[in-house]
Amino acid sequence: MKAVLCKRHGPPETLVVEDRPSPSAGPGQIVIDVHACGVNFPDTLIIENKYQFKPELPFSPGGEVAGTVKSIGAGVTGLSVGDRVVASPGWGGFAEETLASAECVLRLPDGVPLVAASGSSIAYGTTHHALRDRAQLQPGETLLVLGAAGGTGLSAVEIGKLMGARVIAAASTEEKLALCRAHGADETINYSTDDLRERIRALTGGRGVDVVYDPVGGPHSEIALRGMAWKGRLLVIGFTAGEIPKLPLNLALLKGCSIVGVFHGGFQRNEPQAYKAQMEELFGLFAQGKLKPAITARYPLAHAADALRDVAS
Repeated sequence: MKAVLCKRHGPPETLVVEDRPSPSAGPGQIVIDVHACGVNFPDTLIIENKYQFKPELPFSPGGEVAGTVKSIGAGVTGLSVGDRVVASPGWGGFAEETLASAECVLRLPDGVPLVAASGSSIAYGTTHHALRDRAQLQPGETLLVLGAAGGTGLSAVEIGKLMGARVIAAASTEEKLALCRAHGADETINYSTDDLRERIRALTGGRGVDVVYDPVGGPHSEIALRGMAWKGRLLVIGFTAGEIPKLPLNLALLKGCSIVGVFHGGFQRNEPQAYKAQMEELFGLFAQGKLKPAITARYPLAHAADALRDVAS
């Protein structure tokens, strides 16, 4: 089989495509014929040894895949060869076949296309866990989404609307904001041209927002925290800006608000049954057409480096 390999840590152009032996399923494992693999920001970090998970070299990046079950190891129940599945193995997805622990493999319901599923489990799973479990978002509350045109951001716009929130989407270009409006955003903020703090104040009548979904980090985090309503919740999703902000905690005290960490991978490992139930609920929403992931580009395996560069930029 062909696989994209990280043989030494570095930028995307250091990756190579090689023929590798097909993996074999050991106890509790499944081999998946990969139909498509999602591309996520952590993929750009893991190849440079900047992510919290550090697989041994050589390895293939690619943290979420969709495909069909090729073979099953001893002790695996509930799945059969040929089943359509989605998996979040953490890495290994940029290959024609990948090996995954059965714990991270879920059968896809009919009506969910493999390509859409391949780019949904991490982004939508993170957001579903964040808004429902960590923020306990309520109908009628106001949700501010930073980086709203990215994978996780756009999923937050969609799921926030589905949960009955008023969604304010913030992004850096009008093209990105148009995409956010097409996916249900009620209001938008262009933080390349607008004053983020003043726009939050204007759009909420000075009250502030109830929940901030922040996958960006950097200087926008403190501004969003200052724009929080009483008993608001700031969801810490990630730091695509590259800077982990140091927030003044007196703001949390004065606003009676919470700064809440969201780590979907930790949720998957520590609460596997809750994770499985959540993902089954999500894929049910996909099958019903209530959630529609935006696929903005597709790349052949040989152009995986291009995909990673595009995500990073």
